[in-house]
Amino acid sequence: MQAEKIRIDKWMWAVRLFKSRSMAADFCERGRVKINDQTVKASRIVKEGEVITIHLGPFHKQVRIIKLLEKRMSAAMVKDYFEDITSPEALEKLRLHKLAAASYNLKGQGRPTKKDRREMNDFFNLYDE
Repeated sequence: MQAEKIRIDKWMWAVRLFKSRSMAADFCERGRVKINDQTVKASRIVKEGEVITIHLGPFHKQVRIIKLLEKRMSAAMVKDYFEDITSPEALEKLRLHKLAAASYNLKGQGRPTKKDRREMNDFFNLYDE
């Protein structure tokens, strides 16, 4: 469904840039969303052709609005509604950051899982008998 007027938080949720509308609104209220280099509120009405910059920590994602969308659609269909214009350097930096974060959380560290706990209980119960 093509809309004439739509809020920025609702559009970002509809095109699946955020999991929930409240998360999109929260990013706007914290000043992490900009349109044409200007910080915006969640109630800002968006137009076709505007460039949205989303600050994700040290990373910046940029998208250009192609069409307005009011209702959430499947992920395969939303590619017609925005164009990702994030620089390749920023995408590579984000990819490397995700790889580093994934390798940091090694298996076996931290709190034991339910399976680990059962195995430990079985092991210690062998020596109690």
